[in-house]
Amino acid sequence: MTGVAGPLRRIAVVIVNYGTADLAVAAVESVMARRHGGRTVTVHLVDNASPSGDGEALAREIAARGWHETVTVYRETVNHGFGRANNLVFKALAKRDDAPDAVFLLNPDACLDSEAVDELAQVLEVHPRVGCAGARIAKPGGIPVTAAFRFPTLASEFSDTLAFGPVARLLARSRVSLPPETPTGPVGWVAGAAVMIRWQALRDVGGFDPAFFLYFEEVDLMRRITAAGWQVWHVSEAQVLHAEGAATGVRSSEARAKALPDYWYDSWYLYFTKAHGPVYARFCALARVTGWTLNRAVSGLRRRASSAPPRWHDGFSRRVIRPLLGLGPIGDGP
Repeated sequence: MTGVAGPLRRIAVVIVNYGTADLAVAAVESVMARRHGGRTVTVHLVDNASPSGDGEALAREIAARGWHETVTVYRETVNHGFGRANNLVFKALAKRDDAPDAVFLLNPDACLDSEAVDELAQVLEVHPRVGCAGARIAKPGGIPVTAAFRFPTLASEFSDTLAFGPVARLLARSRVSLPPETPTGPVGWVAGAAVMIRWQALRDVGGFDPAFFLYFEEVDLMRRITAAGWQVWHVSEAQVLHAEGAATGVRSSEARAKALPDYWYDSWYLYFTKAHGPVYARFCALARVTGWTLNRAVSGLRRRASSAPPRWHDGFSRRVIRPLLGLGPIGDGP
């Protein structure tokens, strides 16, 4: 960690779009409508090869609104996923003489509901050890949702998948999700939907790990930023409205009610093996399998729907268990 206290004059806002052009424009509009404490704010809008031709539509809309001097549109021909798309912008910014003091990652299905850019920047200015600062997130209508988290562990993998009250209370200190009302201060990691990252912290760790396509990439990034000596803070004064799931198709409240995509399992495997090594990852995999299995059994006895995702045993076996046991690369199946 080499950062020092001082003003953050230049902020680069990065928005990665895939098939949500109208929402992405609204996100940009919410940035353009704020004053940002007088800071110079530029917007970098990446279209991740949306199948509906969003890239061209976004470029036209930005030009029509006269935002072309402030907003740069990146029209990609490949869907890079979240982390790699952000890395494209980071690399472009690094080549500039006026590289930003911080970047603010904003989901295309999110909008500023306060002077969040200024409020997050103030935290970084006042606290030189803070490398990441995440905003408070609320649903449209103002209902707050979880935006701050602990890092996942063996205990949380079992407790969160079992989702059984007595066990959850017993292992409450291991729960990944922190309450929506979490006050301003240090946490493990914050939601990537609205997070400001100090430029020096990004340089220290080299940005997102490109091995991740989607999910766990921000957890991995903030784990590495923390390991480099920085702190991660949740900032309750800064608020962003988030229409969760519009960009990814997966909502936290519904993630276990529908089948998870293969890349979720790939990212789980990558994160746990990177963060803890293969032995600990195997125990975490066992804890998750046990939790999901018991959840289905307990839910059946209580005549309730299981919170375990459909066909989890197939996805987890193919894309996590097999690689952990050395039976083949990710994706190889019987």
